[in-house]
Amino acid sequence: MSYLAPSEFGKKMVDAGESKIRMSTRDTLIRAYMAGAILALAAAFAVTITVNTGSPLAGAILFPVGFCMLYLMGFDLLTGVFVLTPLAWLDRRPGVTVGRVLKNWGLVFCGNFAGALTTAVMFVWIMTYGFQVEPGPVAGKLAQIGEARTVGYKEHGAAGWATIFIRGALCNWMVSLGVVGAMISTTVSGKVLAMWMPIMLFFYMGFEHSIVNMFLFPTGLMIGGDFSIMDYFMWNEIPTAIGNLVGGISLTGLIIYTTHVKTAPEHIF
Repeated sequence: MSYLAPSEFGKKMVDAGESKIRMSTRDTLIRAYMAGAILALAAAFAVTITVNTGSPLAGAILFPVGFCMLYLMGFDLLTGVFVLTPLAWLDRRPGVTVGRVLKNWGLVFCGNFAGALTTAVMFVWIMTYGFQVEPGPVAGKLAQIGEARTVGYKEHGAAGWATIFIRGALCNWMVSLGVVGAMISTTVSGKVLAMWMPIMLFFYMGFEHSIVNMFLFPTGLMIGGDFSIMDYFMWNEIPTAIGNLVGGISLTGLIIYTTHVKTAPEHIF
């Protein structure tokens, strides 16, 4: 059968988390770099579609193409390792420690950021012919997103910070289901379909994804968005990443692990 039962893909999640912990630093950084670069290009693609068609739904429908590509290639996003690696520690896999989990998160964050930033620089370059001409409407939309999702939250103080956190949690609830979706089927078409649905949902709903934001906000800054680097980190990237962590592990990772890997004893009436 091309569909794997929850008990089967639940074990695959733990195995995947362990393999990522044991991966070399070089391979972790390369795979994270490529994941950040591809997802950033998909975000640019989706924003361009939204501007050119006037339909955010069209952008959301097509955005998952990048997510599918990077996972089919075996690359890693921070939002995915947030979910998988703690399960290997929880399952007491040999040699998996909290320190190694945190090291993996740090390496993947750096790789994702470097990849997304590279794509951002290249994208701004082609929009401005090497920073020589005024950018067009797509660039204006990116600057608008950057301002609305930093200083727009900042205006609401603690409530704004909490809103980013919750949007981050909801985002990685869906994104982590996409990560699991890549394990549900043994066929490419099945994997793509299972990944596509939750990724489309998060993007259209405007939830906050830390790696997508690694592209959107540096791009917005380079084209003159009215917010600062500190605004970006304090009023988006940090609360978004924390929300991604909490949402992914609590709403997907622990749920699947608890009820499909470590099932409770059968109740005898």
